[in-house]
Formats: sequence, structure tokens, C-alpha cells
Amino acid sequence: MSSQAPRRVNFSNLTQVQPTKSNEMIHVPGNRVSPATLLARSGRKAVAAALLLGSAFSAWAVNNLEGGPAVNQLDLHPPVTKIAAAQQDLHYMMLYICVVIFVAVFGVMFYSIFAHRKSKGAKAADFHESTTVEIVWTIVPFLIVIGMALPATKVVVAQKDTTNADLTIKATGMQWKWGYEYIKGEGEGIQFVSTLDASQRALSDAGTPQGDNYLLKVDKALVVPVDKKVRIITTANDVIHSFMVPAFGIKQDAIPGFVRDTWFRAEKEGDYYGQCVELCGKEHAYMPIHVKVLSADNYAKWVAERQKEMQAMADDPTKVWTQADLIARGEKVYTANCAACHQPNGKGGGAIKALDGSAKVLSDDHAVQIQVMLNGQNNIMPAWKQLSDTELAAVITYTKNQWSNKTGQTVQPAEVLAARK
Repeated sequence: MSSQAPRRVNFSNLTQVQPTKSNEMIHVPGNRVSPATLLARSGRKAVAAALLLGSAFSAWAVNNLEGGPAVNQLDLHPPVTKIAAAQQDLHYMMLYICVVIFVAVFGVMFYSIFAHRKSKGAKAADFHESTTVEIVWTIVPFLIVIGMALPATKVVVAQKDTTNADLTIKATGMQWKWGYEYIKGEGEGIQFVSTLDASQRALSDAGTPQGDNYLLKVDKALVVPVDKKVRIITTANDVIHSFMVPAFGIKQDAIPGFVRDTWFRAEKEGDYYGQCVELCGKEHAYMPIHVKVLSADNYAKWVAERQKEMQAMADDPTKVWTQADLIARGEKVYTANCAACHQPNGKGGGAIKALDGSAKVLSDDHAVQIQVMLNGQNNIMPAWKQLSDTELAAVITYTKNQWSNKTGQTVQPAEVLAARK
């Protein structure tokens, strides 16, 4: 307990404000201001605030995004697959049935209340039961449920039929990006990680949203051919994610240790957008899905280009690199895959560990950091086995020699290759 005496307030020094006429001066310590001047100043401030608010709204103005969300959208996305169209028809049918039931039930109820009210002298009927009524109110709801269940079952069965796919792609959710691997069909063997575009991250960090595709733009889109049945196999590296593209009518959870699947057949070329719709962590909003639907010829060209890029990146893991070359390449790998979470300055944030000054990064035992990169850590840091041995060696070397981590250490691809075995 404090023994300090309570403070005394000298009320004699306080300025007394008396009611004034409209043209009298108001005494404020250090100034003498008329009410008219105060009103003018308040008006100017109000106008400035209104202009600032108006400019803010105009700066944030967006238009409908083709293949994505629309401004003030009330209905489902325009369907580009038969499944999505069937889901929309089912939605309308259920809505109409519910509206008819609502009008019928409440219409009878309100009519009964109005027509048989006590003020009109109505007397309540005295009866126990009616077999006819009981049969009717049992059979009619049963028929309604059957009428709703049959078309719904047909749609559900159709959307679960993933057989005879022309293309099979594995989508792996990870905090907070999607990894795609083309398993079967044209483009087999192609794999890459799709991350929120760095420009979108910068806009979000600055609090200045721009563009119709804000937080939906990625560095690498999932590319598929038009009019081909595409099977999507979903799984996850860390926590539960969910793969959803509304225009395709697909939504499938991606669960660690489990494999689920869904499918779509896009009937129109274009760009279509979705997001992870399972709350998967603090950057859940930064995990968009961008699907680019191309013609058969353009898709074949894309496949050829991607395969050439993969061949060019298929470095010999036994090659010995100079430290400067590894750092230069590691910077690109870090920017594309790591900077979103660990920040460009390596400081991390929240549950994301800092790399600048990290004991594991500074360790002389290279295997410590290699194992983290290959297997992940604490259900937060994802595994990066999909990167090549050279890419992993390069990014590890980069972090060991960036910021304040001036270790001078070099990790060669052969060390990563040995750790995989």
C-alpha cells in the first residue's frame, strides 16, 4: 500500500466559462475565439473529413472479377461446369419449395388468427383427433422430402464420380500456399508451389488494397485444359485446408494424412478463382486458388514450356557450387517460398520463428537446418521436399549468410541428397 497523500486540486485556477451571446468572445487560455470562427473551423474540418473519406472509398472501388467474386454479389457464381449448374438448379428448386411452404403455412396461420379471433365471437372447436388430418400431414411432408432428396442425391453422386479422368492433379495444402503435382495425363510430372503474389502481400502490409483481384493473384496458377475431366486429389502437410473454386462447384477438404478427391470439367476458357475455405491459421486469407483454363493447343504449349523449365532446373546434385552462386540462387528461392512467412528481413513474426539470429541457422551442423527443410517443424513450418536438392542447398546457404547471419558456411546439394535417404 502507498502512504502518499491524496493530491489536492486548486479549483481557483480553473477558467469559468459563462454563457455568451453569438458575437461575444469565448475565453480559452492563450486565445480569444469567437463562436463564428469556431463554427467555420468545424465546417472546414468536416469538409476535409468528407473529402478524405470519399477519396478512400474511391481508391477502394472495385469491379466484378470475371471468374471470381462480384460486387454486392447475392447469388451463386456463374457456373462453368455441369456440376455447378446442377447445384445452382438444385439451390433454386429448394428455395422455391421452401417459399411455397412458408407462404402456405403462415398464410393459414394468419388467416386462422384473423378470421377466428375472439372479438368476432369465434369459439374454439372441441375435438380430440382426426385420422384424416394425421395421415395428410404425414404423407405430404414425406412426399416433399422425397421430391427434394431424389434430385439432391443425383447431384451428390455425380459430383463424387471421379472415375475416367483425363487429368489427375494432386493439390497439397500448406501454410499458406498450395502445391500442385500433375500425376496422370498430359503434363505428368509437372509440379510447383503456388503462392500469393508478392505485390499483393505488399499492398496488404501497407493497408492499400488495389485491383479487382486483390489477394487473389498468385505467382503460378493451376493450368488445365478446357472440356477435359480433371480429378483433384487433396491432402495437406500441416493442418486442415479446403480447396474450393465456386465457378466449378467444387469444395474438398485437404486433411493431413488423408487423401480426398473431387473433379470438374470446365466448359469455358478463362481465369477462375477460389480460396482455402478452412480456417487454417493467421494467414488463412493469403491462400488463394487461381485456375487458368486453356484451349487444348495452348495447354499443350504450356506443358512443353513447363517441362523445359523443369529440365533446366534439374541440376546435378553432385555438382559443387561456389558460395556466391548458391547465395544468388538461394535469394530467388527464399523470395518465392519463404519471405511470405519469415519476412524479407528474416525477422518472422508471431508464431513464425525468426531466421535472423536463429540458433538452428547459425549451427555448424548443417543437418539441423536440412532436416527442418525436408520434414517441417512444429506443424507450422511446412516440409519442402518438393524443392530440388540444389534449391534447398541454395536457400540454406543464403539464410546462413544473410542479415546478421554471417557464418561463411556453404551447404552443397550433395548434403541434402544424402539427408533424403
